[in-house]
Amino acid sequence: MKCNVGSTDRIIRIVIGLGIAIGGVIFESYWGLLGVLLMATGVFRCCLVYLLLKINTNKEES
Repeated sequence: MKCNVGSTDRIIRIVIGLGIAIGGVIFESYWGLLGVLLMATGVFRCCLVYLLLKINTNKEES
């Protein structure tokens, strides 16, 4: 699968995902799973929503 998440987008996803995941653990909420999903898309550099919408923020492949 092609990487479609650029470096700036990747950092933002990891930081926001980490914050949501920590908040989910602190407040014992399932919102933390959304944070884990955001972090996973940042770490693996592939977003399925971007793939469906044909969006590519990765400048290295362009």
